[in-house]
Amino acid sequence: MNSSHAVPGDSPGSKVEIRGLNFFYGAKQALKDISVTIPENAVTALIGPSGCGKTTLLRCLNRMHDLYPGNRYEGEIVLLPENLNIVSRSVDPMEMRLRVGMVFQKPNPFPKSIFENVAFGLRVKGVSGRGELSTRVEAALRSAALWEEVKERLSESAYSLSGGQQQRLCIARALAPEPELLLFDEPTSALDPASTARIEDLVYELKNRLTIVIVTHNMQQAARVSDQTVFFYHGEVIEADRTETLFEHPRQELTRHYLTGQFG
Repeated sequence: MNSSHAVPGDSPGSKVEIRGLNFFYGAKQALKDISVTIPENAVTALIGPSGCGKTTLLRCLNRMHDLYPGNRYEGEIVLLPENLNIVSRSVDPMEMRLRVGMVFQKPNPFPKSIFENVAFGLRVKGVSGRGELSTRVEAALRSAALWEEVKERLSESAYSLSGGQQQRLCIARALAPEPELLLFDEPTSALDPASTARIEDLVYELKNRLTIVIVTHNMQQAARVSDQTVFFYHGEVIEADRTETLFEHPRQELTRHYLTGQFG
């Protein structure tokens, strides 16, 4: 499919416009002519069966693919309002990773203290004053609903935290450089139901400050947390719409089959 997908009606302004994006792992094409709009201050969920391109697209948004040789982009991912093409060779991938934060499937704290995990991106940005670092680390931990649990333990290893706390620490680390976009790659798949609920509540709160894109295999989670849902199949966008509309009135037969569990 090569038609542009955007949420119709009274959606917020656009934060990202993906235009004719193709992506290749060496000779293998993983994304095919993706054109979709990501609305600002909203949560966009990417759904579809395993291996259909969801995480591949997510990693395009902050240039993670540049870490491996042979990967190649065609087309544009335009960050608004400045009309910056994220995948242009003239754009510094490190800059994009500070502006577009990412939280992975499993918690991946660095082998450092709780404080230094959150301060990492700030130091990369050139923040060095202890006072400013402390203020911004606290703000990020508060934003990730973790401050009250760790404020007396900042010098302890991040590995001393529980799995759910480690994932919120990774969210705080991603938030500290004040990104414009925050990407979540199945952030609750390794967590218990209580920790999952806390992360989902956090996602809902954070969209007031930034734009969020989340990959999830959990249909109920997509329905709970997202404003827009994009359905992928074999590297193509099949359908994108308001979440409620897509789940209740899918336009494409393939989408309906996936949502009703007939495959995937």
